[in-house]
Amino acid sequence: MVSETLLPIFSAYGVKDVRLNEPMANHTTWRIGGPADVLVVPTTEGELQGAVRAAKELEMPVTVVGRGSNVLVLDGGIRGVVVKLHDGFGQIDVEGTSIVAMAGRSYVSAANIAVRHGLEGLEFATGIPGTVGGAVMMNAGAYGRETREVLAWADVMDFNGDIRRYSNADLKFGYRYSILKDHPGIVVRARFDLVEGDRDVLMAKVKQWSARRVESQPLSWPNCGSVFRNPEGDHAGHLIEKAGLKGLRRGGAQISEKHANFIINCGGAKAEDVLWLIRHAQTTIREQFGIDLETEVRVLGEPASGR
Repeated sequence: MVSETLLPIFSAYGVKDVRLNEPMANHTTWRIGGPADVLVVPTTEGELQGAVRAAKELEMPVTVVGRGSNVLVLDGGIRGVVVKLHDGFGQIDVEGTSIVAMAGRSYVSAANIAVRHGLEGLEFATGIPGTVGGAVMMNAGAYGRETREVLAWADVMDFNGDIRRYSNADLKFGYRYSILKDHPGIVVRARFDLVEGDRDVLMAKVKQWSARRVESQPLSWPNCGSVFRNPEGDHAGHLIEKAGLKGLRRGGAQISEKHANFIINCGGAKAEDVLWLIRHAQTTIREQFGIDLETEVRVLGEPASGR
């Protein structure tokens, strides 16, 4: 448990929303996760900078999350300061055929705004349940398209609170990768360069994709999105289903019967349940097909025994 004596330090740096020993299960789409020592929810660039500098003064590590998709917070929680960039950090502007969005903006929302303005290029993001910042960090993609194809630049804050503008080339994008995975920083905002399109055609495409997702993905259950990367030439969900693991349950977690690359929280799932299913799937796929499945999900924090 951390002490309330930390609060005046964050306040001195202009950080308003500071929560101590906050359950991360309230902030992840899996509804799983132990407590963060400190959770801060900035709404401005200045507050974000203040949170980072307060953490530095306190010598506390900083972890950044967005909407809580694509992450598994372990049952012991996260030590240090968790910075949550969410709807309050989500300003968005349409500038001609470009969109500039703050990191906390829902990627789905940014894509839908682009479509409503008749701008083509971000439609793939209408199926990605994360934030603009997370999408830049991991080069999120769907339907054969990726973030790197439309990103012009991103402003990134380091852990001293200083900001640098990274070009597309600076980010060294790869499959579900950017340089920010190896050299962490906090995405503050990003610009996407799009092209003029037919609004009605774009909206019809998005509607079709949305219907396909509802039909094929377990959207009514808490989940993190896709758990595994697709190996070259195949699909992780297909391999897991072929191995007979669809529907496998451990505690409150289950490999979805609807789509095998999703693990759902059926109620009361722990991170250790999800990890067991992930490792079991990896071992089984390796033994049956000689393929090593890599996870897309970020594992954060420490196990319950670590507290």
